[in-house]
Amino acid sequence: MSTGGTGRVAVISGGTTGIGLATARRFLRDGYRVGVFGHSAESVEQAGASLAASIEAGRAVASQVDLRKPEAIQSFFNDIRARFGAPSVLVCCAGVSPKGNNGPSLVGTIPRGEWDDVLSINLTGAMLCCQYALPDMQNNRFGRIIFVGSLAGRTRPLIAGPAYAVSKAALAGLSRSLVTQYGRFGITANVVAPGRILTGMTGPASSDVNREAIRRIPAGRLGTADEVSAAIVFLASDEAGFVNGAILDVNGGEFTPS
Repeated sequence: MSTGGTGRVAVISGGTTGIGLATARRFLRDGYRVGVFGHSAESVEQAGASLAASIEAGRAVASQVDLRKPEAIQSFFNDIRARFGAPSVLVCCAGVSPKGNNGPSLVGTIPRGEWDDVLSINLTGAMLCCQYALPDMQNNRFGRIIFVGSLAGRTRPLIAGPAYAVSKAALAGLSRSLVTQYGRFGITANVVAPGRILTGMTGPASSDVNREAIRRIPAGRLGTADEVSAAIVFLASDEAGFVNGAILDVNGGEFTPS
């Protein structure tokens, strides 16, 4: 597959850990220049160490950005434009999924602060990233926007809380709006919906929750961040130019829509 990535610029929110970081590595291998950001200083430092060779070569940057602060997002995009030029690919991978000692919150008792915080990061943050990327994509008549959704936003959530499930499901609606409003400018918007993927967020494969998940998955295992990143990079490629408004499930067969 020819990704067409040489010289292009990709921005990845939540790109300092897990699926986002795996995607950054894959983009860099394909010749992109890449800007990633995360919420915590620790994750940014670790991503910087992982991407050190590309950073030293001037092909990558890792920054700390709080998606709840529009001015911080705008500053990051301004920095990327100054360093690399206009982004042509946006991957919205950032997400939080809070759980208490007894598991996820119930709809009837979820604190308003938790609800607002999750939607602010997982959904509104993605929309704001689009706002800062779209003008250049529209002017250049090319753009690829990929939202990282979740199995929890596709079917009955068994592990995630209500705010997380709602925020991930809503990304499909945001994608459809982008298709309607920006498709004529050569911009595509799609969703990759991972199932249970072995990352820092899901914890060790040996945990009780993950062992139960494995029993539900026809593939008989958890997925990997690299498997999800492969789907993301395909949707960013030239070959995916006629794929628009799709949801690509990467879940080992746990959920098979008709």
